[in-house]
Amino acid sequence: MTVLAKTDQIFFEKAGMDRDRINDIVGNALAGADDGELFLEYRQSESLSYDDGRLRSASFDTTQGFGLRAIADEAIGYSHASELSEAAINRAAETVIGVQAGHSGTAAESPIGTNQSLYTDTNPLGEVSFEDKVLLLAQIDAYAREKDPRVAQVSASISGEWQAVQIIRADGERLADIRPLVRLNVSIVAAEDSRMETGSHGTGGRTGYASYINPDQWKTQVDEALRQALINLESVDTPAGEMQVVLGPGWPGILLHEAIGHGLEGDFNRKKTSAFSGLLGKRVASKGVTVVDDGTINDRRGSLSIDDEGTPTSKTTLIEDGILVGYMQDRQNARLMGMSPTGNGRRESFAHAPMPRMTNTYMTEGNNSPEEILGSVKKGLYAVNFGGGQVDITSGKFVFTASEAYLIENGKIGAPVKGATLIGNGPDALTHVKMIGNDLQLDPGVGTCGKDGQGVPVGVGQPTMLLDNLTVGGTAA
Repeated sequence: MTVLAKTDQIFFEKAGMDRDRINDIVGNALAGADDGELFLEYRQSESLSYDDGRLRSASFDTTQGFGLRAIADEAIGYSHASELSEAAINRAAETVIGVQAGHSGTAAESPIGTNQSLYTDTNPLGEVSFEDKVLLLAQIDAYAREKDPRVAQVSASISGEWQAVQIIRADGERLADIRPLVRLNVSIVAAEDSRMETGSHGTGGRTGYASYINPDQWKTQVDEALRQALINLESVDTPAGEMQVVLGPGWPGILLHEAIGHGLEGDFNRKKTSAFSGLLGKRVASKGVTVVDDGTINDRRGSLSIDDEGTPTSKTTLIEDGILVGYMQDRQNARLMGMSPTGNGRRESFAHAPMPRMTNTYMTEGNNSPEEILGSVKKGLYAVNFGGGQVDITSGKFVFTASEAYLIENGKIGAPVKGATLIGNGPDALTHVKMIGNDLQLDPGVGTCGKDGQGVPVGVGQPTMLLDNLTVGGTAA
């Protein structure tokens, strides 16, 4: 059975709605609008967390609803409800139809489907029993405590969801997707003498639970979380000042995502509120820097077969060899900027209108080995993992906290440090990239991106990278 047929069962046969009448309501509501759609959603989600030897919480939720949107030039009419019924959609149509009053637009053409399928449409929530999920978390707790007597606290969680969507356009075109999502996280507190430090690690993707209950998989997460905690027990204060900084591969791409990626989203550039506004075709980064957003990678957390407007996702080059060549676009901003949609129209749920959002954003690899990059630094900082951070989209200024970092002394990795923060300006930092590694990695599959109050799953990545003249905030007196 096709994905479209499966979603027809959910939204029409089980919900008791007539497909032809719904098509008529949508067509009438969007008559004269430039664009718009009815977004139908059904989602099941669950989460289990285990803390210090006992199950702390377990939840299971089912949500459903729709969002109806009409677009007239820059204006948007949006109405949503958690009731899937013809009457509710009729009421929404009466609300959004006002946005195109006096407007005589020509409806934009529907997205051209590719029939790409980047992940399974099987519901993962019924794949493994509740008892086996609890057993998995208990095994994680026991394994961590057996590994090292310094383990003082273990927290583990596993979560999954299954989301079915169907998008109906004014011309009757229907597009559908069914999206699984699973995530496993482990956090460990290690204690020695009077000192306590934390390490955490996780993994996830658009797959079922099977791979995550495999001992080889979950033990890897425990081992990594414990390694970080024990290293942090040995950490010393971070010296402050301007210095060379080497970013490790994989998860440190979160800095690229936040400090640069958001500034390359279409809405910020159309409104000229991004530090990259008006710079298409201009050099914005050092030679060798190429940044892409790719929503087409199989099973990745940030991937989508179609975005939340029905546009197939794509591999979009944003910066090529240091030159700004593109933005991430949804349908509305692409139309207003005279560009093509890139499959980056995303929303958290039916209760939110879509906007340009990242999928899997990463820097491509270069020609230098990680050893060569580290060996070139006489004195600096090696940042391997990051915690939280803040970014100002308009100016590009950022502050990020490194959860795992080391001093570099005479080309060698030295002592681990605590409390290191990286302070800078995203567009400026791109011009200080001196060496790019040949070891591209994507993150383990745990990223969630926030924008305008909406959170969506994303991926990040990069190779090892050397930045010159970055300000490091430290804790050393």
